[in-house]
Amino acid sequence: MKVETRWRGRIAAMCLALLAAGSGFAQDETVTIPERDEGEGPFERLILRGAYMIDGTGAPTQGPVDIVVENDRIAQVAVVGYPRLAIDPDDRPPLEGGREIDVSGMYVLPGFIDTHLHLHSRQSGQGVPPDYILKLWLAHGITTGRTVGGDHGTPWEVDVAARLAASEITGPRLEVYPAFNATEAGGVNTPERARERIREIQRMGGTGVKFFGSPEEIMIAALDEANALGLNSTMHHAQLAVKHANVLTTSGWGLRSMEHWYGLPEALFEDRTIQHYPNDYVYQNEQHRFAEAGRLWRQAARPGSAKWNEVMETLLARDFALSPTFTAYLTSRDFMRMSRAKWHEKYTMPELWEFYRPNRDAHGSYWFYWTLEDEIAWKENFRLWMAFINEYKNRGGKVSLGSDSGYIYNLYGFGYIMEMQLFREAGFTPLEIIHAATMVGAEVMGVDDEVGSIRVGKKADFVVVEENPLANLHVLLGTGAIRLNDATREVERVGGIRYTIKDGIVYDVPELLAAIRAMVAARKDLLGIPAGPMPIETVPARNW
Repeated sequence: MKVETRWRGRIAAMCLALLAAGSGFAQDETVTIPERDEGEGPFERLILRGAYMIDGTGAPTQGPVDIVVENDRIAQVAVVGYPRLAIDPDDRPPLEGGREIDVSGMYVLPGFIDTHLHLHSRQSGQGVPPDYILKLWLAHGITTGRTVGGDHGTPWEVDVAARLAASEITGPRLEVYPAFNATEAGGVNTPERARERIREIQRMGGTGVKFFGSPEEIMIAALDEANALGLNSTMHHAQLAVKHANVLTTSGWGLRSMEHWYGLPEALFEDRTIQHYPNDYVYQNEQHRFAEAGRLWRQAARPGSAKWNEVMETLLARDFALSPTFTAYLTSRDFMRMSRAKWHEKYTMPELWEFYRPNRDAHGSYWFYWTLEDEIAWKENFRLWMAFINEYKNRGGKVSLGSDSGYIYNLYGFGYIMEMQLFREAGFTPLEIIHAATMVGAEVMGVDDEVGSIRVGKKADFVVVEENPLANLHVLLGTGAIRLNDATREVERVGGIRYTIKDGIVYDVPELLAAIRAMVAARKDLLGIPAGPMPIETVPARNW
């Protein structure tokens, strides 16, 4: 009890001093990310030999195949035999002096695409170095993503994206979607100023815009300008503006996709026009906000009803894309599971853990007194929400994977794999999940000509796994999966991604994960925090 109280105080006191002292964790407007010293390549010629390939298009597993890469592009995909039979060397692409990796029996997938990322740091209260986040993403197979608002500002994010595209630093390539919010965007209070703000975003290097909610005339002008300039768009339909801007209205104004689910159940209301709020509700009280959000879907039209089908068909006709970010809300239905997840002990930075804990002025730390009633409400919320998402996919709608990690015990990288597992719960088959995580994500972001599938001419982005991910998505987690070894009668951990390959550069993921664990361990040691799981309570009320 005394130790826990001591290290919590140290985080608060030492964090600011260390961050300001240039100790490698400095987090200000000029924060730098170390030059890349991980990964091998790209090579003039690289061959992945003998893989089972899941190509991202929705096709079943093929193989064994040899995949030939020249520099950063896929040059050839050759089927070289049949499973469990010897491969004739004469049937294989020649090495011609290049580098080869034997991946016989392993599974090769396209690099994963995360459509909802935040590259956070001290300004968000998390106090973690950006390279820690970037490496966690890459270690979980994410080779492409879009940032939808950050705390360093657009010029910094655009510069980081350029360095990532050039492979000067370690991490996925990023598309930058700056936030547009009429109350926070330098006085956006007229349609013309809204158009100018969109032009500013394009001039700064943004490739899309993330909206939150603005007066109707502001949103209409901004979306019209974005579409005219060819900028992509998505939106978190903020509850403060959703009465006049749900997904039916915004998609009608030209919005291309949505984040989370706010704005969707409101479009499905039949017997009300405003969500029910208790009379003492205050939006800035985040337990109010998230507890009542967990009771929203049951206020909407029932699955399969006329209203439900009408809204779905309208969105499908508009080719509207959904990025549900299920994992961002998973803790709401099972606090114990997420707060005690295996990976927190070795992969969660202490400052980030402090950010997660109950705190009235930290976004997403709303566990002031979270009850079983709240969790049960959220379980039902998930059931109804997932029914819509799965049916939308079944009818041909675009649904991509976004993790929105960094909040609510949702750890970077790990949260993306949890999102896959939640898609499985929603009714997606494993192949549909991989398709959503690769090809669909690329289509939603408008980069499917470059990434999203294993096809000649596209970027050489791959995820290589020793176990079959279709049989058990748990094996994609950095902590792997538990299995009983019948030969030794020992319980072992298997899985984890073996290699992430981006732009033809081969990253040894076990080495990458070891480096992340070392970062976390060094940070704990510096702050005098004992090894092992970190407590949630400040001072336990009694010795449970």
